Amino acid sequence: MFFFPFKDDNPTSSRPIISWALISICSLIFFYQLSLSIFDFNNFVRYFGITPFKLINNTNDQWFTVLSSMFVHGNLTHLAGNMVYLWIFGDNIEDSFGKIRFILFYLLCGVAAVFSQILYDPNSLTPMIGASGAIAGVLGAYLILYPRAKIWVFMWIVFIVRLITVPAFIVLGIWMFLQLINVIDQGTSGVAYSAHIGGFIAGMILAPLLKKKNKRLFAPSTRTKYTLKKISEDDYLKHMPNVGEKSKED
Repeated sequence: MFFFPFKDDNPTSSRPIISWALISICSLIFFYQLSLSIFDFNNFVRYFGITPFKLINNTNDQWFTVLSSMFVHGNLTHLAGNMVYLWIFGDNIEDSFGKIRFILFYLLCGVAAVFSQILYDPNSLTPMIGASGAIAGVLGAYLILYPRAKIWVFMWIVFIVRLITVPAFIVLGIWMFLQLINVIDQGTSGVAYSAHIGGFIAGMILAPLLKKKNKRLFAPSTRTKYTLKKISEDDYLKHMPNVGEKSKED
């Protein structure tokens, strides 16, 4: 089964400039990485990625990696997966928080993700990179603010391919469930599931604190509802064609 969200039906009142900027920065950095040799590419990851053991034992020289690691990616699939989720969910969270608070929120969730991974394996010598921890925070906030928003999902089950709309709480619930069941296996999978979980929880906690006052928690779906307008008998007869006359098209 393949289950992948690609857009939502949840309008915003402002342009998501910060979300676009984050996507652009991550993409530009990755394209720069692609211009490097394999040797320099790996050194770039080691230098700007966060290595738990190095950070704990040499904090003065490694502190910047807590932030820099959020903007480095290992391959195109890694980058694309993260940026699609930021594209779908980031605009509404930015709209709900405002530009400055959204930046603060994004960075705090990324930091929470980093330290969640360090708690899981403080002696790890493997560099951790990617925006997924911070974006997991965006998903957590979205769950708290817009659980019933409609998410468009591409679903593929054997020979069945469908585009369907699913409530956000189902999409994000499935995502979180996958992180939880895979957390034990992250040592061999190469995916920092603990970071995802930490970022997600941070997003849920910070959302009520950083949202604008006019934004409510657990908002209903914004999908347009159509209603029938009651009209008078005279208006009805006025707009109905005369059945006793032929139309001009006959």
